[in-house]
Amino acid sequence: MSPLRFMSLLLALSTALHRAVATASARNQPRPPAVSDHISPRIQSKEPSVYGDSAIVRRILTELGDTWAIVGLSSNQRRAAYGVAEVLQRHGKRIVPVHPKAETVHGEQGYASLAEIPFDVDVVDVFVNSDLAGAVADEAVAKGAKAVWFQLDVIDEAAYDRTRAAGLDMVMDRCPAIEIPRLG
Repeated sequence: MSPLRFMSLLLALSTALHRAVATASARNQPRPPAVSDHISPRIQSKEPSVYGDSAIVRRILTELGDTWAIVGLSSNQRRAAYGVAEVLQRHGKRIVPVHPKAETVHGEQGYASLAEIPFDVDVVDVFVNSDLAGAVADEAVAKGAKAVWFQLDVIDEAAYDRTRAAGLDMVMDRCPAIEIPRLG
């Protein structure tokens, strides 16, 4: 899929999700989390992140391996993790859902924790809130991962420092579904 086609699909998804949110708001229903909440601001602003330069992002996406444990991935199609996992699969990554429900997602068996995965994991992609993310980074180090990726708005500077000190590559506050098309 070309980067232009990918960005068009993201824009269409974002528009559809904004309409769903507006409809839910009009009915006084709770606002569902939306992929667009996490993706559209970065696509529009294209601000560089201070938590992982372009060389580290490129290395994680192209050199460190293709097995990605995605912490927080469930079968809930409205969650950003679901869409990002699909993008990773389309780009040749094996995704491993990690969620307390241990659901099968996108045809891949899920596990309740990183420790339960019976094979090596190259990258741990984290879709939990910042308060919980540091513990996941520590589990990634213990698991022997090569890199940790904290999604947009997931920031824990102490975890970043610990993970980098342990020798892993790490980025925070970025999304691989946005970065992959930028690889060119």
